[in-house]
Amino acid sequence: MYKKPCLFFLTLLLISVVATSQVRVVTELSNGWKFKKGQNNQAYQTEFNDKSWESVSVPHDWAIYGPFDKEIDKQMVAIVQNGEEVPTEKTGRTGSLPYIGEGWYRNQFTLPDYTPGQKVLIVFEGAMSEPRVYINGKKVGEWNFGYNYFYFDITRHIKAGKKNLLAVQLSNKGLSSRWYPGAGLYRKVQIIVKHEESIDQWGTYVTTPFISAELAKVNIKTKVSGQNARLVTSIIDANGDTVATDNSNTPYGKEFDQNIAVKNPRLWSPETPYLYKAVTKLYVGNDLKDETTTRFGIREISYTAAKGFSLNGEVRKFKGVCLHHDLGPLGAAINIAALRRQLRILKDMGCDAIRSSHNMPSIEQLDLCDEMGFMFLAESFDEWAKPKVKNGYNRFFHTDAEKDIVNLVHATRNHPSIVMWSSGNEVPDQHGAEGVKRAKWLQEIFHREDPTRPVTVGMDQVKATMASGFGALLDVPGLNYRTHLYEDAFKSFPQGFILGSETASTVSSRGVYKFPVVKGVEKTYDDHQSSSYDLEYCSWSNLPEDDFILEDDKPWVIGQFVWTGFDYLGEPTPYDNFWPSRSSYFGINDLAGLPKDRFYLYRSKWNKKDETLHILPHWNWEGREGQTTPVFVYTSYDSAELFINGKSMGVQKKNDSTPQSRYRLMWMDVKYEPGTVKVVAYDKEGKPAAEKSVVTAGKPTKLVLEADRTELDADGRDIAFVTVSVVDEHGNPCSTANDQLTFHVTGNGTYRAACNGDATSLEQFHLPAMKLFNGKLVVLVQSGNKAGPIRLSVKGNKLKTAELVLRSK
Repeated sequence: MYKKPCLFFLTLLLISVVATSQVRVVTELSNGWKFKKGQNNQAYQTEFNDKSWESVSVPHDWAIYGPFDKEIDKQMVAIVQNGEEVPTEKTGRTGSLPYIGEGWYRNQFTLPDYTPGQKVLIVFEGAMSEPRVYINGKKVGEWNFGYNYFYFDITRHIKAGKKNLLAVQLSNKGLSSRWYPGAGLYRKVQIIVKHEESIDQWGTYVTTPFISAELAKVNIKTKVSGQNARLVTSIIDANGDTVATDNSNTPYGKEFDQNIAVKNPRLWSPETPYLYKAVTKLYVGNDLKDETTTRFGIREISYTAAKGFSLNGEVRKFKGVCLHHDLGPLGAAINIAALRRQLRILKDMGCDAIRSSHNMPSIEQLDLCDEMGFMFLAESFDEWAKPKVKNGYNRFFHTDAEKDIVNLVHATRNHPSIVMWSSGNEVPDQHGAEGVKRAKWLQEIFHREDPTRPVTVGMDQVKATMASGFGALLDVPGLNYRTHLYEDAFKSFPQGFILGSETASTVSSRGVYKFPVVKGVEKTYDDHQSSSYDLEYCSWSNLPEDDFILEDDKPWVIGQFVWTGFDYLGEPTPYDNFWPSRSSYFGINDLAGLPKDRFYLYRSKWNKKDETLHILPHWNWEGREGQTTPVFVYTSYDSAELFINGKSMGVQKKNDSTPQSRYRLMWMDVKYEPGTVKVVAYDKEGKPAAEKSVVTAGKPTKLVLEADRTELDADGRDIAFVTVSVVDEHGNPCSTANDQLTFHVTGNGTYRAACNGDATSLEQFHLPAMKLFNGKLVVLVQSGNKAGPIRLSVKGNKLKTAELVLRSK
């Protein structure tokens, strides 16, 4: 029986990446798909004619192409977790995109290396939603949870040397989500062919039960199929050198248990994300039957009342953000380039942790977090047995929760980035004895499948969980907001620490500023935008400073996960009943991935390596001459002096007089006059250390294009994100420009999408035209399958056309 220890030691993990070799062939089914939305009773049949269907590649999200429609999934509901008691009409809650309905995918594939007697698996890493899978006209299985990974053994349905038909039926119901869920085969689909004697799917489990400077004990448990087998595992370092090998002839039942010593181990952390590989070979006699390669990292985690959270023996606090699974203009369809760009932006901000909200993460996201150095809180469910929405996960909880958790853990437990599991988010089951039992049951499943990591729940009903014992039984008590209850929760719960599992929910629109500059709760405006002075929040949430103070002043607060790192489709609070708002305002970065002012507030606090000096607002306020227009500065320095057209507005120094003045420099009485705003930051000795200026721009004259990368892989998937800005004749940014632009791509690539970050825009992402939003937007250019130049041209009325050349290789 599992006994919960007071101290959790988490060791290594891996990215289970299966290698292609002569004994195991992994085929990703990315091309050759036919798709049709709508009901069809014959589409699973082999003789069905799908020639008129759309040709698509997978990953694919059928709904992201729109159009946006107010009537899609319009909900009359009271959002209980937001404190609402009276139902009101909600539009845009799920993004106003056409995800509801049935869709069919068909793919004809051959297995040239397949011979009778081999085993064939089909693996799905996510399918939205309720997939029913058919091979050659026969149903081979089904799954319910659209965010889960699953696989089926299809050996007996495969035809050797002939074309095989895969058909997948998906069905998305209305009232099934609280945000945009996407639709379709939005994650990878693979066919695995291997010998009958083989390593089981997700059958490898790596931990490091002992770590010192001189030695790490790497434990590898490997489940296999077949008799009289032996296992040879080699550990390879990042330079490609073999550092240890173990040969085992003794399985325990169907599982090998190997302990391998690695001398002078390099430890994984966000600062040094060092990865090893374990190459595992399965033999029967002298015949090699299977081979897999697993990346992993060696690291140790602990959670204690005395120290809080420690990584590799060093106490630290999570500087984390929550992320929904959509990728803005790409929708839910997974794309590695888009994920990597997100993480680069977050890394520059000083972020070191991600919470998947409120769903199971993609394998690609975990791979990148392992490589780039992000700790990860992997979440499972947004609902248990009690519903938040009529057709949500509550329909499947009693029958599916255990197998969904098992698949989550088995598919991802070897990633060094994952340092914690979450079994739920703001579940209505927090109230009462039944909820306590469910929390205990789910936590014990996680412990059984992975004893090395703790489990949390994002709790918003904190008083209820203090009274019932719900919060006391969790390994890590997670509080969603409720900053005023942190002290009470700390005294009530026995763990000795509190995690800010979801924090802030400050709202803002990039480049939008409202006057007068005051704190605002549930503040709304006629233009359906929120002020980027970063002083507006929801009735149930708070400003960033409230969480900063708890982190800085309370050693028992082990960090936070801010809601959210990027805007996402759906949940347009505080405009969820104001059409045409259709995406969130919570993001530190907007839906296009462009930083809002708040990005620099967090950067000034979290990024200890780089200087931060940022001025807001812009300085184009025709008609506000002589009116009070406060200037804020977000900076890593403690003090700075502000100048308006060369005249000093005085020196401001961070102080404890208010929560805001502790982390921001604010000149509240500045009167607007066109010209130059300059700030000079001072170091601890009072000497000028950095300066920055913002000027009043003239008329928009030309466009400027800046790509996040200029070289792409010629794989038909890679994407460059090109930021388009408009400037005046002197090169000054025109921060209020909203011109209509058009885009044209030629050469060895294609136009993929555009996004301007405006939560009220109804322009479709995939069409090659969009308006600037406050002087900026982002164009996505996708590589082709051939190497060569790619040319992007951007045009606007009365603006000088801009061109940019990228290269695929």
